[in-house]
Amino acid sequence: MGVACASKGVFALALSLTGLALVTGCSLEPRYRAPPLPTPDRWPIPADTQGLPPTPPAAETLRPSAGDRAGAASPAGVANSCGTASVGGGATLGAALPASAREIGWRDFFADPRLQELIARALKSNRDLRVAVLNVALARAQFRVQRAARFPEIDAGGQYTKENIPAAISGVGVPIAESYYQATLAMPSFELDLFGRVRSLSHAALEQYLAQVQARRSAQLSLIAQVATAYLTLASDRELERLAQETLASQEDSYRLTVQRHGAGAVSGLDVAQARTTVEAARFDVARYGGNIEQDIDTLALLVGAPVDPSLLPQAFDGKTFGLESLPAGLPSTVLLRRPDVLQAEHTLRAEDANIGAARAAFFPTIDLTGNFGVASTSLSTLFEYGSRTWTLTPQATLPLFAGGRLTAGLSVARSQRDIAVAQYEKAIQTAFREVADALALTATLAREREAQVALVDAARRAYELSQQLYKAGRESYLSVLDSQRSYYGAQQSLIQTRLAEQDNRVTLYQVLGGGWREHSGGSGTDE
Repeated sequence: MGVACASKGVFALALSLTGLALVTGCSLEPRYRAPPLPTPDRWPIPADTQGLPPTPPAAETLRPSAGDRAGAASPAGVANSCGTASVGGGATLGAALPASAREIGWRDFFADPRLQELIARALKSNRDLRVAVLNVALARAQFRVQRAARFPEIDAGGQYTKENIPAAISGVGVPIAESYYQATLAMPSFELDLFGRVRSLSHAALEQYLAQVQARRSAQLSLIAQVATAYLTLASDRELERLAQETLASQEDSYRLTVQRHGAGAVSGLDVAQARTTVEAARFDVARYGGNIEQDIDTLALLVGAPVDPSLLPQAFDGKTFGLESLPAGLPSTVLLRRPDVLQAEHTLRAEDANIGAARAAFFPTIDLTGNFGVASTSLSTLFEYGSRTWTLTPQATLPLFAGGRLTAGLSVARSQRDIAVAQYEKAIQTAFREVADALALTATLAREREAQVALVDAARRAYELSQQLYKAGRESYLSVLDSQRSYYGAQQSLIQTRLAEQDNRVTLYQVLGGGWREHSGGSGTDE
């Protein structure tokens, strides 16, 4: 108690000066002003495509037309269906979810339970995301270290000293042995932050921490989109493999029939050789798509961070549609300011403003305060008696007079780094605008491509059937049948690839609009 009461008196001046510095310290940071938006206020979308196409009914498949149904029924047909994402009791996304993609949780956007489970596992085990989370923890710790410099440090210590003073210097002609005990409370050098240098450095560390938080969110968005894209790619490759297998079986039957007709003298050896080419081409595609499937599974395993349970893998391209509702007409491009990568660039810019304040403050005097209070006695029993107190208080002011241009150069560096941060902030906004504009532009384009491809599959199927009838009637050569079959097979492959591109574009649009950092719509994000 005696030491504590005495310390209050000894450090009264030190604490008063410290409190004055904490309360009245000024800041030389420039006032933050967000750069003007370097993009148009509206998306460059035609008036008739102001947003995404309406979400079709949940029960609708990717075979709505007669051409698709006929294609599936033909020997070389392929059942490639893709319903729409439903939420809850079958309601479509377009009817149940809000317009802002950022508010749509990934569990509501990706309705396939298997894909939901893969995304959840990836968010727990993906190593890149783990590094991003650890970077946030590192930045938080660095901020706390820098913030601690704004407060004085108090250390407690104790020591026992025993020394022998030789007779030559003792002053009494004989050696003297002395010993004493000492207990101290010390305040190492503490800078009174009158001009905000320490505060600006703390502010810069805070903004760098917040930038890492947004970087972690960006990593999560990217990971979710990558898992969804890999899942869709695997589904489409399995659908392409199924198409190749069905085509192979159909062409093997046709080849055997052609061989039999050749044995009966009904067709030439050229027809047999031409029929064989279609068989081998389909067999090649079966092997190629099989290899693609293995690579797709390996990609998913890398993204998830662990081997993937086969029950979670899609068996065909017949899952729910991965789409979000139509965007309202005239949606402003300022929604991009909420994207994590844009927010990260903004926090970096604010950190550079704070560094400018610290560089400016370096031109002004610094006042350091050092002090200690303690007790000392030759006997441990009298260490805490009234007459044993000792203390020192050492304020020190330093005014920079000549530094060889170092301070001016430091300020120039800080200003240049801020200019770089401004350019990076503007580039982040421009990149975000381009990504959203590209995705929106592709939305209508891919929808028209899909419609055209469906019609092409229908026409190619019809041409294939007619060529077979004319060949059997002896009015066309087998080369005509071969060409029409190849066209039909290629059209079916292109339809699957077009549908994959359309679904990938929906995932991309969801990501670039900032969706994917919430688990459920209207809920909190999975990050801190």
